[in-house]
Amino acid sequence: MEFFQRAEVVRLRSHHDKYLLADDDQEGVFQDRNGTYKNAKWTVEIVEGSNLVRLKSCYGKYLTASNMPFLLGATGKKVLQTLPTRLGSSVGWEPIREGVQVRLMTRYGQFLRANGGLPPWRNSITHDIPHRTATANWVLWDVDLVQLRQTPPKPIETSIHDDTSMDSPPPYDDVPANISLKSPKLPTEFVQHRDWEENSSPMKDGRIIFYNVGDEHGDVAVDSEEKFFTFKGSSVEDLKEKLKEKTGKDDIVVCSRNPLNAKLHPLRLQLPPNNTDMHVVVVTPSYNEDLY
Repeated sequence: MEFFQRAEVVRLRSHHDKYLLADDDQEGVFQDRNGTYKNAKWTVEIVEGSNLVRLKSCYGKYLTASNMPFLLGATGKKVLQTLPTRLGSSVGWEPIREGVQVRLMTRYGQFLRANGGLPPWRNSITHDIPHRTATANWVLWDVDLVQLRQTPPKPIETSIHDDTSMDSPPPYDDVPANISLKSPKLPTEFVQHRDWEENSSPMKDGRIIFYNVGDEHGDVAVDSEEKFFTFKGSSVEDLKEKLKEKTGKDDIVVCSRNPLNAKLHPLRLQLPPNNTDMHVVVVTPSYNEDLY
């Protein structure tokens, strides 16, 4: 929970090494290996007086645990992006730390789950309680910090205290009747910009490096847009040389951010295997002295 309190914007990466994306229809969510899209970013809201967070998509809608079955006869329920008339328990998620990963639990004990297997399960997102060992890891998520919260979060008022007790039926049984899935059509210029952004995104050939440039204290400006490029090397030195070209700086230190305490640490060893995407911050050597 401490990590989410310090995070303004995050990406969620599943056990299948795919990102949680808000669908363009502004209703559904799914998984995709390319995390460069804007709809892979989720804004974090802290719920006052609880251990819950809300995750808001780029369309201004909340990640919602609905009570609609994903498939008839299956236990998994649909996860949607919605604008509820009341911000109740259906949009609240409790982060539960599991090593360096988290599980996101609803108030009634189900977990956000990234599904694998054959269609229609493949790339789908549901909330459920895993009953098989083979799918236990499907509720684990890596959290990539996209933007650090510069000021303490302003608590978001919650109406969850109006909900019924844990022994009563979940209040989000009525979610389909109380929420609005449709939104006004986006301006044409926004859609065109987004189409350009997605078409220009790199293919998954090598790993994608997301980077920001920090100041002398390692802080990244709030309005700084995270940049990215495709990197096919395997060593920290190769990555450092590439980032010198991208930033135009000759003397840099490449750092990764600890997902648990948001502190920066210089990269020393080999890069992660399997071309895993990375988020790094470029700082000056003077900041490096402060890391020890």
